[in-house]
Amino acid sequence: MELMDLGGPVMWAILGLSVLGGAIVLERFWFIFRASTDPSSLELALGDLIYHGKKEDASRLVRGSDSSLHRLFRVAVDHWEVDPEAMQVLLEQEVRREIFRWERGLGFLATIARVTPLLGLLGTVIGMIDVFRNLPGMTGSSMAVMAGGIWKALLTTVAGLSVAVPLILFHAFL
Repeated sequence: MELMDLGGPVMWAILGLSVLGGAIVLERFWFIFRASTDPSSLELALGDLIYHGKKEDASRLVRGSDSSLHRLFRVAVDHWEVDPEAMQVLLEQEVRREIFRWERGLGFLATIARVTPLLGLLGTVIGMIDVFRNLPGMTGSSMAVMAGGIWKALLTTVAGLSVAVPLILFHAFL
C-alpha cells in the first residue's frame, strides 16, 4: 500500500486497469476452455449419425456441449433441409457470431496493454516535475531527498510496464 500511495493517483489508475486486464484474461481462458472440443471425435460421431439417418440423435449430439464447433454443427443440423446457398449463409452467420465471441474483450485488453506504460510515464513526469519544482530550494545536503523523489517518480513507470508486458503476451496468445 505504501508503494501505491507513493505513486499517487496514477498508480491507482494503473492498478485498476491491471485488475480489469486480469479479469479479461481470466474470462478469455474460461471461454476457451468452454468453447473448445475435440473436432475429430465430434465430426466422426456426427458423420456416423447423419450417415445412418439418425437426425434426432445428431441433434442431441450437437446440443451436448456449448463449444464453438457444436454451435456451428447445431446450425447445420437444425437447417438440414434448406438449399445449399441458404445453408452457406446460415453457417457464415454463425461463423461471424463465433468470431465475435472469440474476440470479445481483446480490443480492450490491447488498449490496457498500450495505455498502462503511458500512464506510468505520465506518473514519472508528474513526479519529476515535483522534484524539479523543489530543486531551487535544495542545498547539497538535500540531494538525498531529490534522489528519493526521483525514485518515487519512477515507481509508476515500473508499475505501468509490469502491467503491460504480461497483458501484451496474453493478448498475443489469446
